[in-house]
Parts: sequence; structure tokens; C-alpha cells
Amino acid sequence: MKSAVGLVALATVFALPALASEVAPSDVVFNDGFVKASLTGKAGDAISGREVFANRKLGNCLACHSNSEMPEQSFHGEVAPLLDGVADRWEEAQLRGIVANAKMTFEDTMMPAFYIDSGYERPLEGFEGKSILTAQQVEDVVAYLMTLKEE
Repeated sequence: MKSAVGLVALATVFALPALASEVAPSDVVFNDGFVKASLTGKAGDAISGREVFANRKLGNCLACHSNSEMPEQSFHGEVAPLLDGVADRWEEAQLRGIVANAKMTFEDTMMPAFYIDSGYERPLEGFEGKSILTAQQVEDVVAYLMTLKEE
């Protein structure tokens, strides 16, 4: 009996990573712009998300958005909504959908889809078939955005 219980416990431990596997860009499920399930099966890291948000070679969010939580960053954009208090305006699932592919929420938006790997033209070789951000980076940016509440 003990060995059977041990085998079930062992099988469960090895099955857990499979349950928490990353969702491929083409498999992301949008419901009215919401993406309810984590793309990675684990919570994002707000500190890493802040770094991705500010990184001009990754998210480059500041090219369009202003964010007073980042006064050390110069040249905040003014063409997209101010992100101060964004966590008070949107739920986590909505923000995940917007970051992954904002066109699923706002049809005519100019915001790029950060988690798609087809249906667009990439001007640089070596980037075709790849998303701008990884699933974990999307989760990290969403975790960071969830910290931006009105004071």
C-alpha cells in the first residue's frame, strides 16, 4: 500500500511541470479581450516586469505610454493612455489580454501585439515566427502593471 501511495505521489510531482507548461502564442484563449489563465502557469514577477516595461529593446512601453512611477526614465510617450492607476481601471485578465494582443480588446489600436508569432511582418531576419515578449515576460509586465494603483 505504501509503495502505491508513493508511486501516486511521485507521478503527481512529475505531472506538475506539464500542467504549468507555457501557452504557445497561437494557443492563447481570448474571451472579450480577457486572457484569464496565466500564460506560464505561475505568477509574474513585478520587479522583472518593471525592467521589461522600461527596456527600450523589449517592451519599449515608454515609447507610447507615460508612467510617473518611473521618473528616472526619460522620454515618456504621449500617444497612448497614461498608465498611472492602470490596476484600478483594468483587471489582471484584461491587462494580460492587452499586453499579449491589444487588438483583441481594441480593434483599431496601434499598440503592437507582444505575444503573437505569426500574422505580421518582421523587418529583421531571425525574428520571424517569434513573439516580441516571452510568455513569462508578459506575465511579469502584467504583475508590474498590477502594482500601478492610484495613491
